[in-house]
Amino acid sequence: MHDALQDMLVTPNEMAAIDKDAADSGIDSFSLMRSAGMAVSAAALRLFPAASRFVVLCGPGNNGGDGYVAAEALAESGAQVALFSLGDPRKLRGDAAKARSACRLAVVDIESYQPKSGDVIVDALFGAGLARDLADAARKVVKQVNASRIPVLAVDLPSGIDGRTGEVRGASFTAAHTVTFMAPKPGHVLMPGRVLSGALEVFDIGIPARLVAARASDLRINGPAIWRQYAVGPEAGTHKYKRGHLAVLSGGPTSTGAARLSATAGLVAGAGLVTLGSPREAMAVNASHLTAVMLKEIGSAADLAEWLQDKRLGTFVLGPGFGVGKKARDFALMLCDRALVLDADGMSSFQQARGELFEKIAASGGQVVMTPHEGEFVRLFPEVAADAALSKIEKAQAAARLSHAVIVYKGPDTVVAAPSGRAVVNTNAPPWLATAGSGDVLAGMIGAHLAQGFPAFEAAAAAVWRHGEAGIRAGHTATAEMLVEHIPPLP
Repeated sequence: MHDALQDMLVTPNEMAAIDKDAADSGIDSFSLMRSAGMAVSAAALRLFPAASRFVVLCGPGNNGGDGYVAAEALAESGAQVALFSLGDPRKLRGDAAKARSACRLAVVDIESYQPKSGDVIVDALFGAGLARDLADAARKVVKQVNASRIPVLAVDLPSGIDGRTGEVRGASFTAAHTVTFMAPKPGHVLMPGRVLSGALEVFDIGIPARLVAARASDLRINGPAIWRQYAVGPEAGTHKYKRGHLAVLSGGPTSTGAARLSATAGLVAGAGLVTLGSPREAMAVNASHLTAVMLKEIGSAADLAEWLQDKRLGTFVLGPGFGVGKKARDFALMLCDRALVLDADGMSSFQQARGELFEKIAASGGQVVMTPHEGEFVRLFPEVAADAALSKIEKAQAAARLSHAVIVYKGPDTVVAAPSGRAVVNTNAPPWLATAGSGDVLAGMIGAHLAQGFPAFEAAAAAVWRHGEAGIRAGHTATAEMLVEHIPPLP
């Protein structure tokens, strides 16, 4: 794959425009279809050498055309191939009709397919452009194949997955492997499409990278290329204040653990020094658990205002275990002109007063990152969450525009979105990150990056990626404390 396309995500509409641009530039569109079909046949032979029979299911569009090319190539290689079509193949048009004409195999209606032991399905029914529920005939074969646990090699995207949203449109194949072309689509990385796609292979069929880049929006898969330029190690003559001072605000004496997790994670993630701001009644319990993290009594808005006179103190984490209510709102509004990670209780405190928060963020010019999980997102952005037409990426982008903050929409497919529309989808997080305190660790890591001078978007994206790597290193029995111990260095 061309370097310029690494980590790029392309929506189905963008891919359709790219295909048209390629044809308009003089590239033979059938040669692209032939390259796609040949890539699928090569993957089938490489991945399933013991297959008794390749069953190629062809749909009524260009995805079906890829399937006809693949079927002919598989047959030429000496493999046993059975070819089935959804709809009347005589009604195919354009390149798909040309591919069908060039395929010498007999084609049978898909409703007559019966799964057999040793079959491998080549799913060329529908690609990433699917935006409607599967018809009954397609649903029937999907259910038959899934029930029989026959391996599926998907062409572009498993049929039944919406390439824009990753959602299942009525039913979907569960693929062992998916071959897509030029760039991944959102449906490959958003749940449940990511799981249903199996292993993803991206094949360059010959469209110039400049044509892909010209149509693609600023949407990427999260990784070091997004934020590496800010991940600069400390210079020889540096000191702790140059590496950034992070402040984490603690709740009361019975809910201090979350803030300490954030503080410790921030220190390990690279902040030069970290101070836990604690109310008086929680000072003793916090002091008994802290070593390298410093402690300062911050019990009221007046205490915080006095502390803010120290201009070296530019980055805060507010929310983990802090408590929901007026104090959290007052503190957050005072911090909007700094770098601020607003997490958990910090966000929930504004459920009925979000307008005040969003206006303050817009007016203050700070760098604010908010980190909602699904429930918190619904509470803070109910109208966005309720819009079923939007993908998770589009919901995060809408929330970022509305709030004027960077949004980390957490989950197995965490999306980081900026008010400008930039967005990344994270793909390295293992499922065992879903453990108590994991989000507190992430908040502290974001804070550490902000303290080190990362812009808010890059700070959040880098932290989400390192958080996923920490989970991988810690293993499936990981607790939040173990995550802190396994935070990797910045690459």
